[in-house]
Amino acid sequence: MSLSKSQIDEIRPDLEKISIRVVGTVDDRIMSIFDRGLYNGYDREKFFKKFSTIVDDRQAKKLVEKLDSIIEHNAPKSKKRSFEDSEDKDSKRVKTSHSDSTNGTDASSGTLTSVQIQQMMEHAQKQIEERKRKLEASKSTIQAGTPIVNVLDMNVDERQRKIAELQRQIQAKLSGSVAVAAGITPIPIKQADKPRPLILDSEGRTVDTSGREINIQTLTPTLKANIRAKKKETFKHQQAEKVADEARTAELSYFDERIPIKPVVRGKRALRFHEPGKFELMAEQMRMKAQMERLQNEISQIARKTGISNATRLALIAPKTDVNNEEVPQLEWWDSVICDDYNKVVDGKIPIRVKAITNLIEHPVQVRPVNPIRPAYLPVFLTKKERKKLRRQNRREAWKEEQEKIRLGLVDPPEPKLKISNLMRVLGTEAVQDPTKIEAHVREQMARRQKAHEDDNQARKLTDEQKREKKIKKLKEDTSMGVNVSVYRIKDLSNQSKKFKVETNAKQLFMTGVVILFRDCCVVVVEGGPKQQKKYRRLMMHRIKWEEDIVKCTEDKTEDKEEPNSCKLVWEGKVPKRSFGEIKFKQFTMEKAVREFFQKHHCEHLWDLAYSGAVLEVSMDDI
Repeated sequence: MSLSKSQIDEIRPDLEKISIRVVGTVDDRIMSIFDRGLYNGYDREKFFKKFSTIVDDRQAKKLVEKLDSIIEHNAPKSKKRSFEDSEDKDSKRVKTSHSDSTNGTDASSGTLTSVQIQQMMEHAQKQIEERKRKLEASKSTIQAGTPIVNVLDMNVDERQRKIAELQRQIQAKLSGSVAVAAGITPIPIKQADKPRPLILDSEGRTVDTSGREINIQTLTPTLKANIRAKKKETFKHQQAEKVADEARTAELSYFDERIPIKPVVRGKRALRFHEPGKFELMAEQMRMKAQMERLQNEISQIARKTGISNATRLALIAPKTDVNNEEVPQLEWWDSVICDDYNKVVDGKIPIRVKAITNLIEHPVQVRPVNPIRPAYLPVFLTKKERKKLRRQNRREAWKEEQEKIRLGLVDPPEPKLKISNLMRVLGTEAVQDPTKIEAHVREQMARRQKAHEDDNQARKLTDEQKREKKIKKLKEDTSMGVNVSVYRIKDLSNQSKKFKVETNAKQLFMTGVVILFRDCCVVVVEGGPKQQKKYRRLMMHRIKWEEDIVKCTEDKTEDKEEPNSCKLVWEGKVPKRSFGEIKFKQFTMEKAVREFFQKHHCEHLWDLAYSGAVLEVSMDDI
């Protein structure tokens, strides 16, 4: 018997008590089986099967028994009354007819005449005929008005059974002799072999003779895709229940995942024997290993005596990578094994160390040939029109694939995109029936779309750390193939504001270099990529106004000559690697110390170029 949701909610406390008594706690899986089973009308066997998947058979049986007791105790009386009333009416009719027949027999003080028996039989036959006529009349009216549907109606069979029982009781009371003398034969009762009539109430629902609604199950065909989707949904539901159980277990404060959960029943461990010959094989392997070690020791000793190991070591010698290939060495590395010096050649004879020559032939190590060079194809660059066409085709293919999934039932069709402007065109009559409700629904959908759009934008938004990394990646350049170097010469760099700009901009652009503070010749050397050099060059040559500062020349000792400050680009080019680290300021008083500093970093030519240009500039001014 199925219950409504309100009735299930009324008995939910009793169901929770059952779960606590049997399992020890309120299990969500057991409560979901209670709700589903009571709503869908599961029988005892189906309840038992569902509970057996969660608990053992003994606990499942207890759950089913206690559930039956609760259902019997809290069964709805209003629905049960209609069926009992119809049954009581039928039983009362049978009892009245039966009491009339018994009263007639009792009035005759135990002896019935043949006339009385004949009257009783005729009366019973008339009742049967009248009921048959009524049934036929009801069938004919239903057949003319509505199509016939086979409906199970148990009341007609019940009435016929009661009539037959009444006839048997009458015949049992008659004596054998009187019945034979009167020639009474039992009336044959025809079983109804016709389909049951279709009865509809005022609302058009299918009901039986007692007025109860009958649910007729209709079988409809379904696609294979729908079956797969249903299985997939069931599997997802089971996985979700499993994840929920794991999360519930992990939420316990005393739960420690390092301790393994022991099963309820201890597994049996089988008795295993060692295979025959196992230890003999292990001993044989150990003997072979010891023998191989002895052979290796003997071979190494023989190699030391014959000089094979030294020759092998010499064969592995290779020229150093830092040797300049343009310089001709005094002695080639392959001749250094057997010869001391080329200068000791006398009369075309080269002195050779005979002891270094042995009767062994050294074979070069065989190297696999390199893979054949694959032809390099230039990538095809599409025009703007071709790129648009390709993008349209890709979107069309994605749209077709989505429509195919919707047609097969793999995904749900998208909800129509409603707006205030297309409200009447999309919904039509629904918008006319309840415009306020439809407008609220449309505005809610619009707000939901707006929120989804903002959430997507927020998800794509970079964090502060990601923004910083993106900016650094944009500024930094790959200098593995070469470093661009620029050298600037400034007359005076004592202004703190300009010093700050020179240093800070170099650090912000992640450039390396050095700033030399010297009398009448300050040199700025910066290293970086081409884009970094372009930005720094604009800073030094245009953004900083060097002409604002007035510089006193100290070359002329007789009088101080004042002139505007200036900055010039001395040299820019490309070098294999960096010579300096993070940019720093270095102050010197002697020209020799400055040159030693640059010589230490292997770029003294940069200082020579900058300082010579400063000297020439001063001399040209004097002329």
